[in-house]
Amino acid sequence: MMLTNSDIAELTAFRHDLHRFPEVSGAEAQTAFRVVAALGGMADQVVTGLGGHGVAAVFDSGKPGPTVLFRCELDALPIREVSENAHRSTISGVAHLCGHDGHMTILMGLARLLSRQRPARGRVVLMFQPAEEDGSGAAAVVADAGFAGLRPDWAFSLHNMPGVRLGECWLAEGPMACASVGLKIALDGKTSHAAQPQHGVSPGLALAELIPALGALGTGGDLSPDFRLVTLTHAQMGEPAFGISPAHGELWATLRTMTDPPMEALKAQAVGLAQTAAAKYGLALTTSLHDDFKACANDPQATAHIAAALDALGIPYAPGGLPMRPSEDFGAFAGLPDCKIAMVMLGAGLDHPSLHNPDYDFPDDLIAIGARIFHRVTRDLLG
Repeated sequence: MMLTNSDIAELTAFRHDLHRFPEVSGAEAQTAFRVVAALGGMADQVVTGLGGHGVAAVFDSGKPGPTVLFRCELDALPIREVSENAHRSTISGVAHLCGHDGHMTILMGLARLLSRQRPARGRVVLMFQPAEEDGSGAAAVVADAGFAGLRPDWAFSLHNMPGVRLGECWLAEGPMACASVGLKIALDGKTSHAAQPQHGVSPGLALAELIPALGALGTGGDLSPDFRLVTLTHAQMGEPAFGISPAHGELWATLRTMTDPPMEALKAQAVGLAQTAAAKYGLALTTSLHDDFKACANDPQATAHIAAALDALGIPYAPGGLPMRPSEDFGAFAGLPDCKIAMVMLGAGLDHPSLHNPDYDFPDDLIAIGARIFHRVTRDLLG
């Protein structure tokens, strides 16, 4: 079974509509509304409000069998789009520059196929997940009481990947995407006149020491079990004025490891450096963690099912650039009891603008390809 030309035209229009009206993580109310409207009466059950604005569409055979979940993402990015496309974003400073509009459309294509022929056994759950970009969405869905009755035995996802030939794939079992977390360090002292800095307590020297010290905790290198990377992303001190010696300073850093266990040690070391610097210069310290992503690893059996689907469809694939340094919150589904997960990277073209670039746009040619891959996985697992 394949999508018809009419399907592709309508799905492309749906993708463009999503692209025009993007919403950032946690604010995807209208996106979820559009998803539910597009599902119409295709699914046997539609569950809303999961983990925030998440939507799950259930296609049930009515016969015993495993539950197979396919995940896509609802959220866009707080970046201004640079595009002349007719379907460019209408929301200032917000745009679908990661392709989540395309991923949603792929699942909508799969919904059309499943509506025409239910699986022979078990059930399929199409999970339109909120808040992937800040790492909170998958964990919130998994923890939601409304998700308890939908818990899968298998969970699959895909992500488009610029720099890979259009329609070809990267796939490998084992580590797929790194764990990462944002660490915010806030230092507070006392202001003074710039002519009399000795009467105040400035965070300047503490920040000057912390910047190289934090960077030295993780310098990157090859993606091995010992991989650690600390990236300084933001620094700020005082007000933009020449007459004031500042009291407040902030330093933001992203910590990244190949797997979850080393992250705890890296966080402890980074916070320890901040504590030492604050004490040395008489500053109050506040630390907080943000955008917390668990590592994502592909289960061998789940990966084999995607590989079998790609083989059957004649789609080339290779390990390519896997594992990747970027993070992906899909790994949270691996924490469910007896749930096997796998993600495949679907090529967006060798010269396609990179993810999160202001001129990025999802290639519509991938809609049918992605739906075919997921539909084949469904048929192989559920008949």
